[in-house]
Amino acid sequence: MTAPDFFRWLSMINPWLEIVIIIGLFLAVVGVLLLFVEIAGRKGTVYTVIRLAFCVLAPMALLFFLQSWPQAIFASAALGLLFFWLDMRSREGAGSLIQLWVFLAPALGFVLVGLVVPAIQTTGQAFMSRTGEEFVGLTNFIWIFTQPQGIRVVLNTIVWVVITPVVSTIAGLAYAYFIDKTRGEKIYKILVFMPMAISFVGASIIWRFMYTARPAGQEQIGLLNQVIVWFGGQPVNFLAADPWNTLFLILVLIWVQTGFAMVVLSAAIKGVPTEQLEAAELDGTNAWERFINVIVPGIRSSLIVVLTTISIASLKVFDIVRTMTAGNNNTSVIANEMFTQMRSFEQGRSAAFAVLLFVLVLPIVIYNAVQLKKQREVR
Repeated sequence: MTAPDFFRWLSMINPWLEIVIIIGLFLAVVGVLLLFVEIAGRKGTVYTVIRLAFCVLAPMALLFFLQSWPQAIFASAALGLLFFWLDMRSREGAGSLIQLWVFLAPALGFVLVGLVVPAIQTTGQAFMSRTGEEFVGLTNFIWIFTQPQGIRVVLNTIVWVVITPVVSTIAGLAYAYFIDKTRGEKIYKILVFMPMAISFVGASIIWRFMYTARPAGQEQIGLLNQVIVWFGGQPVNFLAADPWNTLFLILVLIWVQTGFAMVVLSAAIKGVPTEQLEAAELDGTNAWERFINVIVPGIRSSLIVVLTTISIASLKVFDIVRTMTAGNNNTSVIANEMFTQMRSFEQGRSAAFAVLLFVLVLPIVIYNAVQLKKQREVR
């Protein structure tokens, strides 16, 4: 029975029996994996033969089940034989490479299917027409940077990346430092960290109600406009006040990410050696000088992690913009525009925005990886 036949048969049987079969197959796969994890490290001719059969027959059976070409089946068998030969410990009767791949295969499979393949497909689509049938080169990218709306989208994204990480990190650091070791520290930190437990969509709905404006003379249901009215002002449509509306959206992400920055930096501050602070105090430094010259250098690695993490979150922000304005009134960002173009059946332009987003994220990721490598070298 081939894979399509099996799934077709599975969809036609009783739903309760279908659940039992699916769970049984899952347990069988787990059992096979555990079996080979167990036998891969054992010595002896019997276990060596089992490993050889696993390397050669497993890929052949998989490709046969998926109805691949006979050439591919024999090629996979040859690849499995090469894989067995590369396992140098197999000659002594114990296998290490097979055991390694049994552990890594599920994770690598998910990365390949969920990340690598889509990334390659998206990059290819960025250079194709809206139907994906004609190669158009850099046309989609040229369109982004020659349209006023496209340039505004890129600039809005840059504003998000510049403001959000800096403000969130400074606010989180200040809160972590001044609340540290004070009475009620846990309660204060829980209150700041609570927004992290809310999804971006949930936070956006909360702040949308905060910003809601009704015509003058009517009862205001938005908290901010009600306060403005109490002080004698006129209601303000915060989400339509271009260009300040982008800053009002950024405030939502700052509200959420400050708790993350506070928790990470608070833990880092507690890890700064007390001896260094005492030595600085004996030298006659004040609290600000100790903070700048001792605390900040001591938590530099944590600061980098917080800044880069929030920067990446700012680049990828989608939920807040989509929920609160849907990109209207010049508030759209790259991730939202990518979705908008896709809904308009502009696959090429949507893919071009996705590639542009990847290019912008890449330097931050590389910088973070370089800094982590330097830290390991110092240790």
